[in-house]
Amino acid sequence: MISSTGEQPAATWKRLNPHLMNPRAQMFEEQLSARIVGQQRAVKAMVGLYQLYLAGMTPPHRPIGTLLFLGPTGTGKTRVVEAAAEVLFGDPFAMIKVDCAEFQHSHEIAKLIGSPPGYLGHRETEPALTQEQLDRFQTPENQLTLVLFDEIEKASDSLWMLLLGILDKATLTLGDNRKVDFSRCIICMTSNLGAKEIDSLVSARIGFSPADGPVDAGERTDEKIYRTALAAARRKFTPEFMNRIDKVVVFRPLREDDLKAILDLELNRIEERLLQRFGRPIRLRYTPSAKRFLLEEGKDLRYGARHIKRAIERFVVFPLANLIATGQLHGGDEILVDADALNPDLSFTKIREAKSSSASASYGNSHSEIHSFITQSVPVG
Repeated sequence: MISSTGEQPAATWKRLNPHLMNPRAQMFEEQLSARIVGQQRAVKAMVGLYQLYLAGMTPPHRPIGTLLFLGPTGTGKTRVVEAAAEVLFGDPFAMIKVDCAEFQHSHEIAKLIGSPPGYLGHRETEPALTQEQLDRFQTPENQLTLVLFDEIEKASDSLWMLLLGILDKATLTLGDNRKVDFSRCIICMTSNLGAKEIDSLVSARIGFSPADGPVDAGERTDEKIYRTALAAARRKFTPEFMNRIDKVVVFRPLREDDLKAILDLELNRIEERLLQRFGRPIRLRYTPSAKRFLLEEGKDLRYGARHIKRAIERFVVFPLANLIATGQLHGGDEILVDADALNPDLSFTKIREAKSSSASASYGNSHSEIHSFITQSVPVG
């Protein structure tokens, strides 16, 4: 029975759950969380914008969302955007990335928007931010684009002024008066502002654990880092710029447990890369002592995961490349990686050999592949 006001009886009302996630957004969160360690706030921010896009509730005449990632170096600010591109499009580089260190002078803005008609080089260089460039990674399932402005604090004032129009109206006018629509873009900006102050806070926290100090000491340090980074951003950027940012996410410093998880992720990526390069898996088994060795060589809480990646490159990737290039290792082999207190390097022992008789054929054709394996092995950026 319908009341005179047109409402149904209260007994038929149904409480809705605004926190329920779309299955596609839930899968996006799960896959993104599997790639990102220790930065759940950044993951939640990306997933929230993706669900907004799926619902068709993006703000009119504005980008889908604008995020500013702040925090210490090596905590995964750029990696979050790369991981999102990998999940959505199958390629961590399926995004528009602007390295703001290349735009420290006002005239360099022409590389992004092109020169006006009549200027030298007007027709010689294609602008980097054309509509075709924005749309080239989109798929029928995900008609959106990830745009990353990396290290935004290094850009000139001209780039910041350019961003004001993009963040406010989702529109960019190129040098030849063509319009570029950013309304289907998630725009992310990263910055290391406040790095010196954050470094002193992190250095003071090193060695602090629940066993010898208050349980919430790490949380208090994270809160101080958040306030420090946010204050540094407000000093650097104008109020009108900060007001156009939907959410500021401050990345917390990575703890030792986070570095252990990152170590496992990076070691798994090596096996995936070997499979991609050589068509057959090379199984790498690491002893606990080998993992402890890599963790000790790569652990530096002030610089996050970058030292872990460099340690893997030095002690795992380059020795593996040498073994493959000299024909000692082939697809299908199984290798035990161990650490010896008397040996400054890791040891590699073949515990199972490939059964294929054509294994030696990979040696003759491996040199170009080995070069590619080394150069693409473990990114440290």
